Amino acid sequence: MVVSKPHGGRLTSRVATGKRREHLLEEVEELPKIYVNESLASDIANIAHGVYSPLEGFLVQEDYLHVLHDMRLSNDVPWTIPIVVDVDPSEISGVKAGDDVALVHNGKPIAVMRVEEIYGWDKKEYCQAVYKTIDPNHPGVSKTIRRRELLVGGPVDLLNELDEPFESHRLWPVETRVLFEARGWRTVAGFQTRNVPHLGHEYVQKAALTFVDGLFINPLVGWKRRGDFNDEVIVKAYQALIQSYYPKDSVAFSVLRMEMRYAGPREAIHHAIVRKNFGCTHFIVGRDHAGVGDYYGPYEAWDIFFEFPDLGVTPLFIREAFYCKKCSGMVNEKICPHSEEDRLRISGTKLRRMITDKQRPPDYMMRPEVVEVVLSFDKPFIE
Repeated sequence: MVVSKPHGGRLTSRVATGKRREHLLEEVEELPKIYVNESLASDIANIAHGVYSPLEGFLVQEDYLHVLHDMRLSNDVPWTIPIVVDVDPSEISGVKAGDDVALVHNGKPIAVMRVEEIYGWDKKEYCQAVYKTIDPNHPGVSKTIRRRELLVGGPVDLLNELDEPFESHRLWPVETRVLFEARGWRTVAGFQTRNVPHLGHEYVQKAALTFVDGLFINPLVGWKRRGDFNDEVIVKAYQALIQSYYPKDSVAFSVLRMEMRYAGPREAIHHAIVRKNFGCTHFIVGRDHAGVGDYYGPYEAWDIFFEFPDLGVTPLFIREAFYCKKCSGMVNEKICPHSEEDRLRISGTKLRRMITDKQRPPDYMMRPEVVEVVLSFDKPFIE
């Protein structure tokens, strides 16, 4: 039995081992150093472990421009989010193509990068292409304009794994593929989230699970905007939900350390590619997937998938769920004939307000076991 092929045909591995690692560790202290934040360090680990297959490193300029303008790599493989490392010119003074540099996080060299190209970038062009706006109030734009002046492209070799607070809940693609195969899953639906689960999420997940063999719940941990749920709340809330409301061995759960970019439709494709690399055959796409504010149209994240018939993963467009008093359960507009006055919609804003005020959300919004977890935290949101 074979789960979905990795994006680009093979699962990338850039984790240095054996004599290769020993050699790199011997020379790393003498190399020029590029200092990377947590988000970039996570990108390095995701490249090395195949999450970003077929990438073997940070994009060179040709690939960067193709992704920016065509949403494909230069070899025509679909790719929508440029994976780049930014540097200050003073950091790489004297560095040229062919040189090795050390990538350092929290004072520790985590990888060596073979420099293929150093190039400039137009941040406004990047923002307009990726986020469809240059408004500094957009969290992705705000973060991009603070990045450094130059980009460096080239393959990476991971030397040291990053610290992972949720190590017992983290699987890499090579591991999920073994797990899916061991469970006999021929079809797997991936679910991306940055929130604690409410009944709308559960409805969508179970709707998908009715016609695939398994469900892969893969929440992002790492950088998110202020006001989003913190990582520990998300992990513990999902553990409570899965334990109480899903059949045994129907769900695989793993965190993914990757920043939210809030890039709407482009990020929806990126999230689908990543889950394809984990072994998913299907991917659940939210109505306003990876959206923020009103920067993207209501179904833009669905429409973009029709531009990628060669994506290699099947999108699942499941309509937003609500509680209908007459239907006496969670339904959506396609299956509920009743009027708006009978519909109780789940508002993320209302849920956050209730949780902030230490009020219990009603049962039609959130499972009581999940509520107990969320309300047990003094500070469930990122400040």
